[in-house]
Amino acid sequence: MTVRPAIPILKPMSEADLGNEEVIDGLLQRLAMLRGWSPKTTVSYRSDLLHASTFFQTSKTTLMLADQSAVLSYLASLRRTGLKESTISRRRSALSTWFTYLQDQGKREDHPARHLPRLRKSRPLPKLMSERDVEALLHAPDTHTATGLRDRAMLEILYATGLRVSELVNLRLSDADMDSGLVRVIGKGDKERLVPFGEEASRWLREWLAVRPSHPATAFLFAGRAGKVMSRQNFWLRLKQHAMQAGISPLPSPHTLRHAFATHLLNHGADLRAVQMLLGHAHITTTEIYTHVTRARLHDLVNRSHPLGGSIK
Repeated sequence: MTVRPAIPILKPMSEADLGNEEVIDGLLQRLAMLRGWSPKTTVSYRSDLLHASTFFQTSKTTLMLADQSAVLSYLASLRRTGLKESTISRRRSALSTWFTYLQDQGKREDHPARHLPRLRKSRPLPKLMSERDVEALLHAPDTHTATGLRDRAMLEILYATGLRVSELVNLRLSDADMDSGLVRVIGKGDKERLVPFGEEASRWLREWLAVRPSHPATAFLFAGRAGKVMSRQNFWLRLKQHAMQAGISPLPSPHTLRHAFATHLLNHGADLRAVQMLLGHAHITTTEIYTHVTRARLHDLVNRSHPLGGSIK
């Protein structure tokens, strides 16, 4: 018969004990046994709860008696310190677990960490790629070969239009209107949009079309082997190869060129709504992340070039 370790019995607590470090340790020990926490998890919860306990004590309350207003004040203080949202979320989770346990044990009737507003996950800023690096990447393919010419045309179209890589590899010959300089794209949700491409992309596309194999089994503009659609992975490998040859670090992904397209347009004064339409974003909020990228670039420029740059935020 398996003998389970005894779960410590909580002693009655007086108001003088509330928020006491030993009490926190006792309750966490009990929780660790009940939930099978690892020592690392227990130490993490202890650190988070002691941090909250210190805050509550300065607010004339305790970890045991804190109400929802105190919890909200605590979370707001964490945001003001600039902590990562993952850290804030973890400390919030520790509080929720704590109050759930107190409620289950009959030590509280309410749960002050329940039904709080959800934390909005911040979207990471896209990786920046300079115009110089884009230029180096575009010149990397050996255009004396058919494969290099195809790659150059693909890179030019990708940077000129901001297409998703899946949209690029699925372009059909009939989607490119060379006379009007427009490409017809079927994006997410089968939504169609027309995206213009400039003279440089048009030039390389014409050169590719002049040598493009007229395989009877394919209608794809940039076909892979045997006329089949090129996979996203294959295009990524081609891009990686050209980026390494150009000495670009870190290595860009196909999506990095999409980000570069949007960022460089905004840097040169393009309207945000126009960029939204070109990218095929359903909501302007998705496109707005690129305004943060341009602001970040401006901050970097000032910090590097201004006499007081390091002190400017």
